[in-house]
Amino acid sequence: MPENWANPAGLDLHLQLHLEKSPTRPARALEHALRTAMADGRLTPGTRLPASRTLAADLGVARNTVADVYAQLVAEGWCEARVGAGTWVGERAGHPRPSARRPAPGTPPLDLRCGIPDVSGFPRRAWATAARTAVTRAPDADLGYPPTQGTATLRRVLADYLARTRGVHGDPEHVLVTRGFGDLLAHVCRTLRTRGVRRIAVEEYGHERHRRIITAAGLTPVPLPVDEGGADIAALPGTGAGAVLLTAAHQFPTGVPLEAARRVEAVRWAERTGGLVVEDDYDGEFRYDRRSIGALQALAPGHVLYAGTASKALAPAVGLAWAMVPDGFLPALLDSTASAGGGADALHQLTLAVFMEEHHYDRNVRRLRARYRARRERLAALVADALPGCRVTGLAAGLHCLLELPPGTPEERVEQAARERGLLLEGLRTFAAAPRRAARRPALAIGYGAPRAQRYEAALAATVEAVTAAIRPAIRPGA
Repeated sequence: MPENWANPAGLDLHLQLHLEKSPTRPARALEHALRTAMADGRLTPGTRLPASRTLAADLGVARNTVADVYAQLVAEGWCEARVGAGTWVGERAGHPRPSARRPAPGTPPLDLRCGIPDVSGFPRRAWATAARTAVTRAPDADLGYPPTQGTATLRRVLADYLARTRGVHGDPEHVLVTRGFGDLLAHVCRTLRTRGVRRIAVEEYGHERHRRIITAAGLTPVPLPVDEGGADIAALPGTGAGAVLLTAAHQFPTGVPLEAARRVEAVRWAERTGGLVVEDDYDGEFRYDRRSIGALQALAPGHVLYAGTASKALAPAVGLAWAMVPDGFLPALLDSTASAGGGADALHQLTLAVFMEEHHYDRNVRRLRARYRARRERLAALVADALPGCRVTGLAAGLHCLLELPPGTPEERVEQAARERGLLLEGLRTFAAAPRRAARRPALAIGYGAPRAQRYEAALAATVEAVTAAIRPAIRPGA
C-alpha cells in the first residue's frame, strides 16, 4: 500500500492505494482511492489536487496514470480542470458542499464586564511592522526553542521599561516571561508548594479564575478583608499564609489603592516571615487623575514578585506576561516553569521587544489612557444625572470602577434586568471569595473597556434602564 505524506515540490495528499487487489492496474486503485475520499467528505468541493507529476512521484506510479485518472474524474463530474490552475474537486450532484456551521451562541452585543479591554483599537499595522522587523533581525538561534526564562532581548527591554514607568527595581536576569498571567500565577503557586507553603492570602474580592488556579496548584486561598484602604494587611499574620497576592495599585474590582502604611506593613511581614508578596500590577499604567502609583516591589525587591501583562495595554491575544522575580525565588520558579513545558512563544516575544523599543507600546498606552479616561468621565456624569442614590467609586484608573447602588438593591435583579436588555453586568458579590459582609453596600463592577466606541453609549443607556428597573421594586412606598 504505497502512501504519501509530504513532498516539498507540491501539495500533500494522503491516499492509500490497495494495489494488492489490482497489482497491474494502479489507475483503478488510484481512481477508487480518490473517489472514496471525495464521497466520504475527506476531499471537499473546492479542494485543489496535487499536480499529476507531484502525485505520481509521491505514489510511485507513472505520471500518465495520474493524468488519465484526473481526466476520467473530470469527465464524470467529480473534478474540475481549470486552465493554468490545475485540478480541483468539483461540485457534485448528490454530494453538496457541507453547510456552514451555525455560529456558537456568543455573549450579548453589549458588554460591561470587568477586566476586558477594547481590542478594536489594537495597533495592527504597528504590530505587523514590528513582527516583520523582529523576524528580519532575529539570528537563527532565536528561532529555536525559546528559553524557559524568556528571550534575552525582551527581558532587557522589559527591565528598562518597568524601571522607567513603574519604578520596578531589577535587571534582565531577574525577569521571567510566561504565556499569560494565569500561567505565571500557576508557576508561582507550584513553586510555593514545593517550598512548603500551603496557604496563600488573597483579597476577599478578586478573580474567581485566579482562586481556581491557586487551588489547582495545591494551595488554599485565604481571604483578606478589603476596605477603603485596600487589603487589611493587619489580618495577614493570622491567616497562616506563606504568601499573599495583592492588586496594590488598583484593587480588583473595588478600585481602591493599598494605602501607604499597609504597603509598608506588607513588605515588613514578608521580611519578618520570609513570605512572598505577589504583586499583580494588571493595569498600573492606567491612572487618570494624577501620576500613577509606583510598584510595591520597589519597597522590597527581595521579597516582592512583581507581575505584569500585555493584555490591557495591547490585547489578551498577545498572550504574554512577565515578572520581576526575587533572587532567592528565581531558581525554583525557573525549574517549575521548565517542568511545565518551557517558555512562551519566541516570535511574539521578539515582536513585543521591537514594539516596545520603538515606543509603540508607550504611544498605545497613552492613546488608551485618553480613551478610557473619557469613558469613565462619561459614565460618572451619566450616573450623577440619571441615577440618584447611586455613585461611582474607586480610583480614576484602570478599565473599570464600582457603581454603588442604593442600600438594599439586589445585585441579581440588576443583572437580570441588564440581560433582558442585551447587556452583561456583574455584581460585586460575584467576585467575592466568601459570603459578602453585610456592611458592604451593593454595587456593580462596571468594565468600561470592553465595548467598541460606537456601542459604548448604548451600553450606558442599557445600564441606566437596568438599574432604574431594579431599584424601583426595591424601594418600598413611603420610604
